[in-house]
Amino acid sequence: MNIFVSNINYATKEYELHDLFAEFGDVSSAKIVTDRETGRSRGFGFIEMGDAEGQQAVDALNQKEFNGKVLNVSEAKPREEKPRRSFDNNRSGGGYGNNRGGNGGGYGNSRGGNGGGNRW
Repeated sequence: MNIFVSNINYATKEYELHDLFAEFGDVSSAKIVTDRETGRSRGFGFIEMGDAEGQQAVDALNQKEFNGKVLNVSEAKPREEKPRRSFDNNRSGGGYGNNRGGNGGGYGNSRGGNGGGNRW
């Protein structure tokens, strides 16, 4: 069972989380998610353990205080696949020089009127 744990104290170490859940059975892994830039805890993590023990741990530890904070513990939901972001996000048409309908528009394209022809 994959268990989601949130509201983890930022000072909590992975081995502490592992030991907390190990009281209910064999823990395959305990991971606290960290910020890519700073390496600091983001305050949530995941525990992998057997289904029966995992359910006992969820029931026993949800809304319990640990390291000064009240944990939120639940079965992890599968991650939704989101479309990859591209560099040209939210640009549907438009932009410089692309919207040249009507009067000629754009840069340097409005040359109507008295500008053309011979002056003499």
